[in-house]
Amino acid sequence: MTAIRESGAIAPHLRRLLEFVEPGRDDVCLDVARGDGPMPAALGPQVGHLTAVDAMPAARAVPAPAAERGAGSARRMATVEFGTGPVRIADGDSPPVATTREDRVPHPLGPDHVRVKADATALPYRDNTFSLVTARFSLYNLGDPDHVLRELLRVCRPGGRVIIADLVRGNLAGPDRDRIERLRDPDHPGTPSIARLTEMITSAGGSIRRLDVFTVERPIEPWLAGACDDATAERIRTALVDEVDGGPKTGAKPRVIGGELWFTQTWAHVAAEPIP
Repeated sequence: MTAIRESGAIAPHLRRLLEFVEPGRDDVCLDVARGDGPMPAALGPQVGHLTAVDAMPAARAVPAPAAERGAGSARRMATVEFGTGPVRIADGDSPPVATTREDRVPHPLGPDHVRVKADATALPYRDNTFSLVTARFSLYNLGDPDHVLRELLRVCRPGGRVIIADLVRGNLAGPDRDRIERLRDPDHPGTPSIARLTEMITSAGGSIRRLDVFTVERPIEPWLAGACDDATAERIRTALVDEVDGGPKTGAKPRVIGGELWFTQTWAHVAAEPIP
C-alpha cells in the first residue's frame, strides 16, 4: 500500500476499506457520497481517473458506524479520530493506527479527478462507464437504496466492481439495536441485516464477490451531539449506563473505557460486480 503511505496518514478503518477495494492505476472510478467524504482523496492517488459525486446536500450529519471489543480483552487498541469521535476496530489483525482525522487525507482532487453534483437514483453517466464504483456509509441517505444500487451497478463495467461500505447488523440479531438509533434520529432508516444488504445487491443485478464484516467501538458523547434534543440524548445515555450496570440490553454493547462511555456497531464491506 505504498500509495496510501505516500498520500499521508490514513485512519485504520479507512485503510482497511482501501485494501478491500484494491484500487489500481487503470481504474476509472466513481465515488458516490452524501456531501464530502474521505474516499475521493484516499482513492485519488491510486486510480487513473476519479469522479466524486455529491449526491445529496449535506443537510445534516450522518452518523458513521462503530463497533465492539470484547470486555475481557487485556490488549489495548489505539484510538483514531473518525469524523465525530475516535474509533477502535475490534479486530486483532488490524494494522497500526495513525492518529489523524480521516477527512484530512492530504490529497486534493487533481487534473484527472472531478467533483460533480448528481442524483444517485439517476446518475448522468452511460452504462458500463466505470471500472470501480464506491459508496461509503451513504446508501440509505441518497434516495431509495434499491434504485441507488441499480444505478451503481448500471454504470459499472462488466468485470468491474461496486464496493458498498455500510452499517449492518448480524443475521441473527434482532432489530432492537435500531431503537436507540431512531431515538437519536427519528429519520433513521433502520439497519439491514448482512443477509438483507447482500440480497438487495443481488436483486439489483449484482453478483457478490467478497464480504468483510467486522465491529468497531466508539464513544457515545460525540455521537449523541447529533441527537434531536438534549432530553433525547440523556435518555439514550441513561439507557446505556443502566446496561453497563446490569440493566436491560439495548443491543449497543456499551462499556466504560478510560472513564468514558463507549458503544458498538457493525460494519460491512461488500464487493459486487454487475451481472451481464
